[in-house]
Amino acid sequence: MRIRIRRLCAIAIIISAAGLLLTYRSARAQNVSTGSDRVFEMRIYHTLPGRLPALQANFRDHNVQFLKKHGITSIGYWIPQDSPASNNTLIFIVAHDSREAAAKNWKEFAEDPEWQKFAKASQVDGKIIDNVESTFMIPTDYSPLK
Repeated sequence: MRIRIRRLCAIAIIISAAGLLLTYRSARAQNVSTGSDRVFEMRIYHTLPGRLPALQANFRDHNVQFLKKHGITSIGYWIPQDSPASNNTLIFIVAHDSREAAAKNWKEFAEDPEWQKFAKASQVDGKIIDNVESTFMIPTDYSPLK
């Protein structure tokens, strides 16, 4: 049942993400690649009990900037509306110029000494993430966001 709720939340987010069009316009204004190799990555972070606020603070205050620093374009961030997922789930979509760029971007992100220092400090009160799901997606030919 938990997996079904996760998948339904993810599908609902993808279907109802009309705000992506605004992000697309913003990305175009910033000269972000919209080439045919571009991929989107949906990531679902499941936190340990009570740790979602810490994860949100990390993203709000640091992680979004680190993603940008390493060539990862933020598209959007969501929290499911319904419990139990609303208590421990952060869903977000990012974009990369290609799958190869995604691997390079995440490797550089993980190896960034400044991020490593921050990540270690952010877990002083305990581990935050229980598990991470990642799905790479390509836009359909009828998608307004490419």
